[in-house]
Amino acid sequence: MSNLKAIKRDNSSTGANNKLRSEGLIPAILYGGKEANQNISVQKKDLKNIVNSDTFLSKVLELDIDGKKEKVIPRDVAFHVVSEEPIHIDFMRIVSGKKIILEIPVKFINHPDSPGLKRGGVLNIVRRKIELKCPAENIPNEITVDLAGTDIGTSIKISSVKLEENVLPTITDRDFVIATVASPTVMKEPEKPAEDGAVAEGVEGETPAEGAEATAAKDGDPAKKDDKSKDTADKKPDDKKPAEKKPAEKK
Repeated sequence: MSNLKAIKRDNSSTGANNKLRSEGLIPAILYGGKEANQNISVQKKDLKNIVNSDTFLSKVLELDIDGKKEKVIPRDVAFHVVSEEPIHIDFMRIVSGKKIILEIPVKFINHPDSPGLKRGGVLNIVRRKIELKCPAENIPNEITVDLAGTDIGTSIKISSVKLEENVLPTITDRDFVIATVASPTVMKEPEKPAEDGAVAEGVEGETPAEGAEATAAKDGDPAKKDDKSKDTADKKPDDKKPAEKKPAEKK
C-alpha cells in the first residue's frame, strides 16, 4: 500500500488551483462515507510512478492528511490536454463492510509454459480489465491468468480464474471469455502475374507470341509466309508463244 501526504486546501478557485499546480501540487477531492467532502492537494512527485499505471484506479492508497490517515482509492484523474500532466484527482474513502465496483487489470503469466504459444500460437486477449464487485477491505491489485499448459484452441474463461474471497464479477449471466490461444496466421504468397508477351501453351484461339515462327523454323519446321507473296514467288513465266494470227482467206 502506497502512502501519500495530503494537505487541506480552503480555497478551491481556479486561480488558487493554478497556483498549487505551479508549486508542484495536484488539487484533489476526498469523498465518500459519512464524512463531508474535503478539498485537498497532493505532491505530483509522489504520484509520478503510479498515476499512469493500469492499476492506479484500482489501487488502495493511504492518505496522511495533517496526521490523520485514511484508506482511499482513486476514482478519476483529469489530465491536461497538451502536457498530459495530471491536474485533478478524485479520491474515495474506503468504508469497511461496503462493496466497491472496480475495473481490475488482467495479468498473464507463464507464457513460456504454454505449448500452444511455443508452437507459434497467438494469445488473443479479449478483456484486459474485468469489472469486479469487491469488499472495500479486500480489493485485488490485478487478476492473474496462468497460461501454463494452454494449447492452441484453448479458451480461458472467468470460471477458470481463481478470485479472492467475496470478489465476484459483475457479469453473472454467462461464463465470459478473457483470452484465447489462437492458431498462427499464415499469409499466402500472391501468385505472380504473367510476364508481358507470355502465352499459355495449348490454349485454343491464342495468338502465338512474337518470335514463335522463328522458333518453329529453328526446330526444323518451315516458316509460313504470306500466301500472296508465295503465289508471286512460285508463279513461272508462260513458255508458250502467243498463237499466230492466220490471214483472212481471199474470196
